[in-house]
Amino acid sequence: MAGIIKISRREFLLAGAGSTAAGGAALILGFFVGRRYERKKLVYPVPPRPEAFAPNAFLAIDGDGSVTVWVTRSEMGQGVSTALPMLVAEELDADWATIRIEQALANPAYGDQATVASRSVSRLWGPLRKAGAAAREMLIGAASQTWAVDRAQCTAERGAVVHVPTGRRIGFGALAGLAASLDVPADPPLKEPKDFRLLGRRIPRLDIPAKVDGSAGYGLDVRLSGQLFAVVARCPMFGGRAASFDAASARSVPGVRDVVEISSGVAVVADGTWAAVKGREALNIQWTGGAPDLSSAGMSELLRSGTETSGDTVNSVGDAGAVLAAADQPDRTVEAVYEVPYLAHAAMEPINCTAHLAGGTCHVWVPTQAPVRAQRAVAETLGIKVSDVIVHTTLLGGGFGRRSVPAEVREAVELARATGKPIQVVWSREDDIRHDFYRQATAHRLTARLDDSGWPVAWRHRVVASHRSAVDGASEIPYKIGNFAAEFVKVESKIPLGIWRSVSHSYTAFAVECFIDELAARTGKDAIAFRRHLLADSPRDLAVLDAVAEKSGWSTPPRQGRYRGVALHPCFGSHVAQVAEISANPRGKMRVHRVTCAVDCGMIVNPDIIEAQIEGAIAFGLTAALYGQIRLDKGRVVESNFHDYRVLRFDEMPEVDVHILPTTHKPGGIGEVGVPPIAPAVANAVSAATNTRVRALPIQRAS
Repeated sequence: MAGIIKISRREFLLAGAGSTAAGGAALILGFFVGRRYERKKLVYPVPPRPEAFAPNAFLAIDGDGSVTVWVTRSEMGQGVSTALPMLVAEELDADWATIRIEQALANPAYGDQATVASRSVSRLWGPLRKAGAAAREMLIGAASQTWAVDRAQCTAERGAVVHVPTGRRIGFGALAGLAASLDVPADPPLKEPKDFRLLGRRIPRLDIPAKVDGSAGYGLDVRLSGQLFAVVARCPMFGGRAASFDAASARSVPGVRDVVEISSGVAVVADGTWAAVKGREALNIQWTGGAPDLSSAGMSELLRSGTETSGDTVNSVGDAGAVLAAADQPDRTVEAVYEVPYLAHAAMEPINCTAHLAGGTCHVWVPTQAPVRAQRAVAETLGIKVSDVIVHTTLLGGGFGRRSVPAEVREAVELARATGKPIQVVWSREDDIRHDFYRQATAHRLTARLDDSGWPVAWRHRVVASHRSAVDGASEIPYKIGNFAAEFVKVESKIPLGIWRSVSHSYTAFAVECFIDELAARTGKDAIAFRRHLLADSPRDLAVLDAVAEKSGWSTPPRQGRYRGVALHPCFGSHVAQVAEISANPRGKMRVHRVTCAVDCGMIVNPDIIEAQIEGAIAFGLTAALYGQIRLDKGRVVESNFHDYRVLRFDEMPEVDVHILPTTHKPGGIGEVGVPPIAPAVANAVSAATNTRVRALPIQRAS
């Protein structure tokens, strides 16, 4: 259920929308998605909702004609602060030059406001357009009353209402006051795609100018009067705690104000971050507890042994078990085990949060992907009402899922309460790498039965992991196979886990697409022709496969010394196929020279954003495929910084060629969908080059 309501300017501001131009008449609309809330409940006295809904947002038109769109998703470089206003502006028929954006405060009335699962545009495609359309219809109504003409003779155009027979124009600003007095249309008409003026165009991003001139505000930029800084010493061993520490030595460091034990460790509070770091070094903490027997070798053995036992069936078609158990012609049964490691996020902006508790209200400034979750975490930590927590979402210097966990928020508010001062908690790179909420390590056993012609007639994918979400991308595949089963085997983990860009699809795509390639090679069939045969019932996947084959020149052999691999994967409502072209030398080192990508993400909002997200996803996914691994030894993470947790370097970045397929499907996600295919595409190219199958990541494993 979705609808639109009028709210007062006071309600608008209290609802966490920020601030709009002072004075003058204004048209202010709020819209809701999901369960309706009465007007009085749009302000902070709204209890948290357990359900996850798309967020609310607001549209305001001031007397000067400026249009403010409050963005209720987090901007972390993916372009959401441009894409969402484009949806409003398209239906409003606004002049794009008049669009202003503000980041909404956290408010449970908006829904979860979480920027995860590539759902910002897909969730708000309808509601935001509807909000813009409602405002447009009210402005047209106001103009028809002003002119005393039939409203059917009026239309909106570039920030004004036009009386078509005479050509008279009135700007939105002049109409805002009267429009605000009109009833909100319950079901305003939406444009047909053929009439779009903004959507589908390469509109310059609204967040870029401030990032270029340095005025953009990230979490680390927050400065308050009397603000102090803190770093936290956390036990290097999972599950451990501080047995003793030397607070006096830490306090003797110039600039250190206090040493405070909090739930996650021992914090040093100082006048600056550097003094806090030096004070932490002086703590001489003795740790106790933890899991000293935890190791990468032990986890790998546990995961691989799990593939040998049947698990819970999460999806099945036909009877894969019976077909695979048939004793005749065992040479037609193919089996392989794939394994992927734990991964950290390593967002470029260090993890941080600033908190200030005063007068019973807690203000938090944080680069978060989940402001409402952060708001609830503050309320729970301090024992106060959600309505007494104000979360200011800053720009994010990368997120990738890590910033959906409010660990740093809890630390900051604990310290703000303990010291009575505004506190900014900062995690060092070592803190981030060694105390992350990691992508889970998984193992996959895939088994297939081939018929006389070499086509798979049975398929079983057994996923071994710590969390059931690991089966996403394995429980349903685009290939038509008559007997299919996906199973989940759970193993316990003492390692903190979280979501990582593309979540489970980052490893299920690797297993599925590498195994499909193995089956094609086993039967002597071309990798793309093999897939094409199995995609008869998946036209969108077939379309991206055909497009990537054409654009990559698949039918023409690559230049000498080059090899190609292909992979495709649907997820988050979108469909992507990639071809990677590599070279490899006798010493086992390889280089990715070119990646061709075809993407069907539904109706296009902004092609520049789509291309940028695919390029960034390929860089992110290629980093993980080549180098990414978090290793464990004696209960501790081995990696600590970029010298041993490698990221792709400039000179390693391949040429990326992105092709967007025009479709009329509802928009799908784009921020994550470029990640899953890159690892299997590269792995399959390496297999073509070396005649050795890549069944474990990273490809360039450290010794």
